Amino acid sequence: MASGGEQKAVLITGCSSGIGLRIAVLLARDEQKRYHVIATMRDLRKKDRLLEAAGDTYGKTLALLSLDVCSDDSVRQCIDSVKDRHIDILINNAGVGLLGPVESISMDEMKRVFETNFFGTVRMIKEVMPDMKKRRSGHIIVMSSVMGLQGRTDTPNLLCHTAECSTVRGTIEPFRVMHLAEEHYDSQIWHTWFGPPWEGSRTMTLSLNMSLLNLSAGVVFNDVYTASKFAIEGFCESMAVQLLKFNVKLSLIEPGPVHTEFETKMMEEVAKMEYPGADADTVRYFKDVYIPSSIDIFEALGQTPEDIAKCTKKVIESSRPRFRNLTNSLYTPIVAMKYADETGGLSVHTFYNLLFNFGSLMHITMSILKCLTCSCLRRRTISPD
Repeated sequence: MASGGEQKAVLITGCSSGIGLRIAVLLARDEQKRYHVIATMRDLRKKDRLLEAAGDTYGKTLALLSLDVCSDDSVRQCIDSVKDRHIDILINNAGVGLLGPVESISMDEMKRVFETNFFGTVRMIKEVMPDMKKRRSGHIIVMSSVMGLQGRTDTPNLLCHTAECSTVRGTIEPFRVMHLAEEHYDSQIWHTWFGPPWEGSRTMTLSLNMSLLNLSAGVVFNDVYTASKFAIEGFCESMAVQLLKFNVKLSLIEPGPVHTEFETKMMEEVAKMEYPGADADTVRYFKDVYIPSSIDIFEALGQTPEDIAKCTKKVIESSRPRFRNLTNSLYTPIVAMKYADETGGLSVHTFYNLLFNFGSLMHITMSILKCLTCSCLRRRTISPD
């Protein structure tokens, strides 16, 4: 999209910290100065971190505007303030999270998540799309999540390339994951994706077993956030077809776990909260199993905002950008498992058994996972080309 010619006007939402900040700075510091970055945030009093990171690019290749994606007036005023309302690349990054037992979450809290994550993105697209369609040019980027594909928390799949996992193959007898989905013992689907059911000790790596065990830590408690990402995925899949007719590209960026202050702060806060309406067993599982396991996973395998920014830049600069862009290739087999079985039983029953029948293995798995975290497992940023 950004190849030669004049600077591309890039508007990014949610730039006060994290991924949005890093995308803004990376594009503003482009050596060829191909981008004029319009970084936006709801509260300009939080601009200091962005301006410090942007350095001397501020006022040159980077501008700053106020924008609340939850307000029609704010969105309109922001786009009106851009010269000729001309946006070449829109990056929808603003988003909020929500964790906890659904029984204890109010409907107003749920609506706020959708107002930002779904309607905020739709509001931005509605405002810039008419001009892009008129010009027969433009690229819309939406920061989604792997949770928009698989209804679970951002816990990655550790199914590595065989060569990368050769050091652990055979050193520990692999846990027979196929037993976890009992009615699928003889399933051709399982055979196709993960090998013959009764040759698990030969064909499966410890990494796959560990990935599914870690996955079980996050099957629940992200219900509303996951729903908002499913909604945006469906919206974009439909919209992309129409936009192609007008030569406007639409791309989804789908990160897994990302180290941000947002995630750290949220984990700390939810661990201290009370959850009225939820039964004692559910609260105990959430606080004593889910939160510690999630923190371990983020520490061991989380990408950085810089990783996601680099991925986004690659998508922007691709001559034929992908519609869907997983930033962490380790997720691919788990996502494939979901879509390989049209009944949904394979993934649902596997995750159920992992959650409720093998919880005692979780802590051991975490320890092994941390030991295995190395450079070969950290090369996770995709190359869209």
